[in-house]
Amino acid sequence: MIARYTRPAMAAIWSDEARYEAWLRVEVAACEAFARRGRIPADVMARIRGLRVDVGRILAIQARVKHEMIALLTSVEEQLGSDSRFVHVGLTTSDVWDTATALQLRAAADALLGGQARLQAALRTLALRHRDTVMIARTHGVHAEPTTFGLKVAGWYVEAGRNLERLRRAREAIAVGKLSGAVGTFAHLEPEIEEEVCRDLGLAVEPVSTQIVQRDRHAEFCAALAVAGASLEKIALEVRGLQRTEVLEAQEPFGEGQKGSSAMPHKRNPELSERVCGLARLLRTNALAALENVALWHERDISHSSVERVILPDSTTLLDYMLDVTAFIVEGLEVDPARMAENLDRSHGNIYSQRVLLRLTEAGLARQAAYELVQGHAMRAWRERRPLLELLTGDPAVIAHLTPDDLKACFDPAWYVRHVDAVFRRAGLA
Repeated sequence: MIARYTRPAMAAIWSDEARYEAWLRVEVAACEAFARRGRIPADVMARIRGLRVDVGRILAIQARVKHEMIALLTSVEEQLGSDSRFVHVGLTTSDVWDTATALQLRAAADALLGGQARLQAALRTLALRHRDTVMIARTHGVHAEPTTFGLKVAGWYVEAGRNLERLRRAREAIAVGKLSGAVGTFAHLEPEIEEEVCRDLGLAVEPVSTQIVQRDRHAEFCAALAVAGASLEKIALEVRGLQRTEVLEAQEPFGEGQKGSSAMPHKRNPELSERVCGLARLLRTNALAALENVALWHERDISHSSVERVILPDSTTLLDYMLDVTAFIVEGLEVDPARMAENLDRSHGNIYSQRVLLRLTEAGLARQAAYELVQGHAMRAWRERRPLLELLTGDPAVIAHLTPDDLKACFDPAWYVRHVDAVFRRAGLA
């Protein structure tokens, strides 16, 4: 991933040095298991524990041998001499690669869980702050009925909680290793060694690994990242909509000295939110690539490897960045309750039509007759830009069922706010 969308901690997890250190960690853990069984002399094991990664040297060897694992093992031989015969016994490249990748993915997942928890906390704060901030709700982009901004954010909050759980499950699914040999038969290394090494590394064991950890796990992981990214896009898209000039009910943070356009000095664009929306597309594309990796030839081929070199670092790096940006937007979101109140009145009171409809039916009018009666006045209110309440109050057919005071009560936005409390309690925001 390019530096623009990469945060330092996640970059460190996927660096060349971190990758080779993870590989070496698996090799050393396997040697520890052999040493406990007396198969590696104590003095040799001490030397193995002192092995170090020299990325420059490994890459130089790789340029000649054209094989990453052999390059690492050759560097090990340069450090251990003939004692290197005790390293990589009974293992194949995928034993080390897949188990080490699980360590990296687990570390990346931990970082993502931290970012997701930060976002959820920020959403909780924003929801509670605007619990009673009345605004218009829109369906199909059209004014519907009053709601509160806090209720809108509460939906994001509970969704963030679901993504937190998805990421936890994805972390568990991917934290799996294997040391079963070239085609997963344990022909050259006992299952007990695999179990011991994975336990020492804090990993579960792939029950049937052929030569690789099965790639449905990686697909599940990438799918969870894509869903989390889609939820971030959902928030960002709403911010973009609310920041439109015609709406202008909320705006993402805009720092002192920041510029919105190279040509138009007045512009304040939701560029962070647009960035989140764009990057979410990459997460979805990478999830599709991970699904393509599930089916491999026979016990395995290597077609998944080239894909994963891109999608695993990129997807975790992207989501880490997107979580940080979205949390920043939420924490610094500029909400304009006055503008929300102003927009609430733009539809001439039509947003209270359902309330009037229900009151008329409660008063004894047939539903379809009540609907057509209210709809006719609502369409006239739009055309003539007149208050719906005024038109209804002047209609004898309406007044025959509801008094002017009854009608006026239907146009109270506070009635909707009172009913938000139940949703907040259900969302754990009481």
